[in-house]
Amino acid sequence: MSAAAGTIAGPRVTLRDPAARTRATALVVALAVLWPLLWLAEFKPWHLFDSGNLQVMASFLAGFLPPATAPEFLALLWKATLETLAIATAGIALAFVIAVPLAVVATRALSVSRIGPGPGRGVGAAVRTATRGLLTVLRAIPEVVWALVFVRALGLGPGAGVLALAVTYGGMLGKVYTEILESGDTRSARALLEAGSPRLGALFYALVPSTAQELASYTVYRWECAVRASVVMGFVGAGGLGQLMDQSMKMLNGGEASSILLTFLGLVIVADAMSALIRRVLS
Repeated sequence: MSAAAGTIAGPRVTLRDPAARTRATALVVALAVLWPLLWLAEFKPWHLFDSGNLQVMASFLAGFLPPATAPEFLALLWKATLETLAIATAGIALAFVIAVPLAVVATRALSVSRIGPGPGRGVGAAVRTATRGLLTVLRAIPEVVWALVFVRALGLGPGAGVLALAVTYGGMLGKVYTEILESGDTRSARALLEAGSPRLGALFYALVPSTAQELASYTVYRWECAVRASVVMGFVGAGGLGQLMDQSMKMLNGGEASSILLTFLGLVIVADAMSALIRRVLS
């Protein structure tokens, strides 16, 4: 028998990507949608590389060097950093108090009325819808707007920033907590509810153990966002590093602004380390 006759023909290998047409179509659709949006936003990045613009940016950035290290300024920076941490931590703590009850009410997996038919099924659905609507309203209004409102009521200072973060981030945390709790396996929670367990029992013994890492990681991330948000609120008088940044920028003191930005970088690094530590502890 010849070698050709003894050769067993293998399956025919195709080099064509079966999803190529779908990906190409998605790319064309994305470009068709994105291009008008970029045009409306006047997105023209090539202007950054004009010789005049490059010179202006270079001279502006040069004003940030070297960072300010005067003892008097460092004392103010330390005080403002502690104030910012206090604003962010207190705001997230209050937001957590707002978010948890609303998330428990809005989570379908913790709804007793959904277990079986009954007169309370429609009422439960209406309550969940109203709660989700409240979460939407809370997070739809930016924290800087709430800060302006509370500054008018409480005056200048960190108290307005704490309340602004609590309201806006309460809506954000409640929305994401609800989605995280509903994204996992909810059969154990349903079994506990059918056995007569209260909602909190089903929450802490069925849903939280499987989603603790995601819940903790997102909470720490929101604390990091709260630290950054305090900068914007500081420009409207809510205290912290943002107010110090506003004063430095108005005085055209780039060295002080650079020191403040480096401090923010350090806070973000600390937040990342905290998130990683919490995930390791809960794993």
